[in-house]
Amino acid sequence: MTALQPAPRRILYVASMDPYSTTVYRCDALRRLQQQVEVFDIREQIPGNYYLRALQSRYPSGPFIFSINRALLEAAKRFQPDVVWMDKPILFTPKTLETLKRNGTRVVFYVQDSPFGGRQDGIWKQFLASYRLADLHCLVRQADVVRYRERHLPYIQTMFSFAPEMHFPAPPGWTDAERVRLLSYIGHPYENRPAFLTRLATEWELPLSINGNLWQKVLGTSALSHCTLGGHLPGPHYREAIWRSRINLGFVTTSNEDDIGHKSVEIAACGAFLLALRTPGHEALLEENREAVFFSSVEECADKARFYLDRPDLREAIGAHARERAVRSGYDNDTQLARILNHLDGKQV
Repeated sequence: MTALQPAPRRILYVASMDPYSTTVYRCDALRRLQQQVEVFDIREQIPGNYYLRALQSRYPSGPFIFSINRALLEAAKRFQPDVVWMDKPILFTPKTLETLKRNGTRVVFYVQDSPFGGRQDGIWKQFLASYRLADLHCLVRQADVVRYRERHLPYIQTMFSFAPEMHFPAPPGWTDAERVRLLSYIGHPYENRPAFLTRLATEWELPLSINGNLWQKVLGTSALSHCTLGGHLPGPHYREAIWRSRINLGFVTTSNEDDIGHKSVEIAACGAFLLALRTPGHEALLEENREAVFFSSVEECADKARFYLDRPDLREAIGAHARERAVRSGYDNDTQLARILNHLDGKQV
């Protein structure tokens, strides 16, 4: 799917630009869309001490907030942007947004996390004070669409999207000989995932490979003896782990009110086999049993994992259909960001 090429503009991109992060991928997509992008990297403004950084991210207030808001206004004065694109804007005050808008700059809020979900994180203090001032909100959750519509705020519904330069299929000729991870999960131990994966490993004795932070601390001894654990996988290592997995598990974070899993989109884009939690969002994203396989319980997940583990022909066909769907339906960053920019210009998307 190819979206209408958006008009060029000057964009001040405000984000924490950690390597291989989705913020970096979106910035790259904006540049591919012929936008003139200047980066305001939040990492360069946050104190270097680990504990100070953690404190500022959890409780965004005090002298640091004054300092970073002043730095942003100075950067905007130098660059003279048409748009200030704020990716997870948890540090900027209403006064700063009012100053930007008074100077003729439009402000876009792009938020993948959930300010209104059940977590009640303290990081959203500044966001909740200023979000009504944004010229456009980019929403990835249906629950937020309902909220923003009721509050008569300008929004566009987008989605968790994949980076085409990073998420693509394995080389031709890739077979189960290379897929040494049999049943695989890559991600954090959110919500009931430790208990769910423990049951798969111990009750059904399924060969699990798990990568992500904190798993060593949350899994019990019995589960650890049945699993292969690894740490965080950045960028190409993450993609290759997806390629090397016969079955990739996908979940959603209900406390964030997620409709789909971001990794579900990335797994599909990699042309890999996805076994994901059945949700209305996943069912709309990918056609069941043709582009992905879904489960509603640990028992159904285990049964389907056993069925598909030794059926590479079925898994490869489903993975190929998932990749085709992701491309055809425009689940990539370039298509989604082009929609946003065109919407900002009042064009139909």
